[in-house]
Amino acid sequence: MTRATEWARFRRRRLWTEIGIVLGVSLGASAVYSVVNLIGRLTAETALADQTATINGALSDRAWLDLTYQLLAIFFDLVPVALAFYLLAISGGNPFRRIGFDLKKPASDLGRGLLLVLVIGVPGIALYFVGRALGFTVNVVPAPLDTYWWTTPILILSALRAALQEELIVVGYLFTRLRQLGWGKWQIILSAAVLRGSYHLYQGIGPFFGNVVMGIVFGWCYWRWGRVMPLVVAHWIIDIASFVGYAWALATFPALFG
Repeated sequence: MTRATEWARFRRRRLWTEIGIVLGVSLGASAVYSVVNLIGRLTAETALADQTATINGALSDRAWLDLTYQLLAIFFDLVPVALAFYLLAISGGNPFRRIGFDLKKPASDLGRGLLLVLVIGVPGIALYFVGRALGFTVNVVPAPLDTYWWTTPILILSALRAALQEELIVVGYLFTRLRQLGWGKWQIILSAAVLRGSYHLYQGIGPFFGNVVMGIVFGWCYWRWGRVMPLVVAHWIIDIASFVGYAWALATFPALFG
């Protein structure tokens, strides 16, 4: 075995180990928990359609402590994102420029992000209600109904956390590393899309497929544009609409959430 071959094998092992660690402390762990959660839901006596999943629930019954826990949770959930950027940085180059997470093209990024909101956001809402009607999606409660003065800002920050976690790790970081491992375009896009769907399985089977489709569209766009910023913009807007708009939608269309 030549030294070059040894180095290539060592580099591949190192990259796979690195990917395992990054996913293991972030969305890969969420995927495992979601699979177990779905198994628990499917084997429960209560039908899947009659179960509820709360996304941004209270973490304490005391307002100041709840706010503290919420801010800490957001901060520590973003540490794996920082880890991914650090690992990309030490492997060479500017990681922000490398994945297109910068402010070089604000107008283009915003326009593309809004386009993705229309392409993904509206059909996604429709798919959720179809899943509820067919009984394979749980009742998802994206925000608490009892609000404090800081509830809306926290929900907006929670939406940003989800956008940064998912798009920077599952797309920006993972696409970069899988390319370095020699994976092809559709291998990467489909694998990342399945990962995206898997950590949403706690919401039921419908959201799994919906997020796989979202992952395919987002992955294709990233491959074409070379910028992750439009995906972050779109994801953030979609989640803000879901989190902040939930109470209004529940009051306006109560029959849809029954």
